[in-house]
Amino acid sequence: MSIKDAYENSRFGLSFELFPPKTPESEAMMWRTVDDLMAFDPSLITCTYGAGGSTRGTTLDVIEGVRSRHNLPVASHLTCVGSTVDELRDYLREARDRGVSAIVALRGDPPKGETAFTPVADGLRYASELVALIRSEFPEFGILVAGYPETHQEAVSADADLENLKRKCDAGGDVVVTQLFYDNADFFRFRDRCGALGITQPIVPGVMPVTNYAQVRRIASLCKARLPEDFTRGFEAAGADEAAQFEAGVEFASRQVQGLIDGGVPGIHFYVLNKSTATVRVLRDVAVR
Repeated sequence: MSIKDAYENSRFGLSFELFPPKTPESEAMMWRTVDDLMAFDPSLITCTYGAGGSTRGTTLDVIEGVRSRHNLPVASHLTCVGSTVDELRDYLREARDRGVSAIVALRGDPPKGETAFTPVADGLRYASELVALIRSEFPEFGILVAGYPETHQEAVSADADLENLKRKCDAGGDVVVTQLFYDNADFFRFRDRCGALGITQPIVPGVMPVTNYAQVRRIASLCKARLPEDFTRGFEAAGADEAAQFEAGVEFASRQVQGLIDGGVPGIHFYVLNKSTATVRVLRDVAVR
């Protein structure tokens, strides 16, 4: 089954994103999370990739472990940050040899302390270039690319951002997975604009349930995601009660996900942060078509 097939032919594509654990304790929690999420028959598990390949080995260990334990398609993130083209090729060869099914192809954020992205000598500047490299030299990989319902922070305009997404799709991207958002109207508007521009790939919303007010504020500052009034109101009503905050987050995420499903999305990509409790609650609450 190709990655694109995971979201077509009446199949609802469900995917979960992990990150490489840093301690034995966090690794144990991650594997418990994976085991919990298997109950929902996911189509794909992905794992992030540290800037400059800082988690290269651990990323591949995680996704190879998922594949061997659960016989499930797996995808590695890959960024242009800090890597030459030859180093990117080396990673792609190793990923292929270790059973990776797909690559989430990203430009990547500038290194900490820097405000602008600068490619290394003999590196790549744009995610579309990475997509083209993969499609040309490693055609066996499926390719997922990132979309931004509220526009990428560095884009000069929403139209320019969408044109960049079109370049990634034209270069060989199979599936668009979006950055997180909290107002479904933003996603559906984005989906319509993609269609008008001729982007025909499945557009999969990325969702991250948040379960405490501190996390809400951190997301707002880092991702610049717009927070609807009914979203923040639920957390404000919960006050300092952590259990009430958790319930408010799950309730909002369940409504958001059900609204997306009712709107005909081909699947959902959950940013689970290596924790399963909130995502499991949401998936139990919604009715997948």
